Amino acid sequence: MLQTPSGGAGSGTAARDSGLMSIGTVLNVLRDEFPEVTISKIRFLESEGLVEPRRTPSGYRKFSAGDVERLGHILRMQRDHYLPLKVIREHLDAMERGEAVPLPLVGRQRTAQDAPAAVEGPTVARVGRAELLAAADIDEGELKEWESYGLIAPLEDGAYDAEAVTVAALVAELGRFGIEPRHLRVMKAAADREAGLVDQIVAPLKRHRNPQTRAHAEARTKELADLTMKLHAALVKTALGVRIP
Repeated sequence: MLQTPSGGAGSGTAARDSGLMSIGTVLNVLRDEFPEVTISKIRFLESEGLVEPRRTPSGYRKFSAGDVERLGHILRMQRDHYLPLKVIREHLDAMERGEAVPLPLVGRQRTAQDAPAAVEGPTVARVGRAELLAAADIDEGELKEWESYGLIAPLEDGAYDAEAVTVAALVAELGRFGIEPRHLRVMKAAADREAGLVDQIVAPLKRHRNPQTRAHAEARTKELADLTMKLHAALVKTALGVRIP
């Protein structure tokens, strides 16, 4: 069985018996490690059979400590190992049965050594076409369509930036709601404009003769990218009148 985060068997049982959590509380717990997780993401994982919270007579979801731990495992395997949901489900089910199973190797594996180094140019993590298809759990036809709309593009050597796995997974998830790739062109155009703005700001640092200054440009780019994404998300929520607790 998956182990509870802390407190031993007694406290884990007590948490399951008396510490059931609402989906909003679960969201707050998970956001300490996964700041981009949303309620819709948790509901999606439930719909895919990866977690099965209890239901009150009124139909509200109630999650146990074990459910939250399982969600953490799922999100961690997606984030760090780019594993498709089918592979994650099979892996966790095997763990629940007490089987000692190694983590499947699909796509690029993120490790502690992936922290950015002070080098003159950024190192781009790459995945092959077959790895991208497997990691995102999509087929060749879907990938070709997304490429035709510019949502995903190969690098010069035909490989893909590892972030393409995340893009593909999100495009697929949006497709469940009837949002087609052609609808996402406006989002791609907006992302390109935002990236252009950030690049314009850090360009002088990138051209500097001092290697440390050029390394600082990478850190500044990441900082600005994070702020840009947060602002974009806030503006979309404001426009839609959506408030996530």
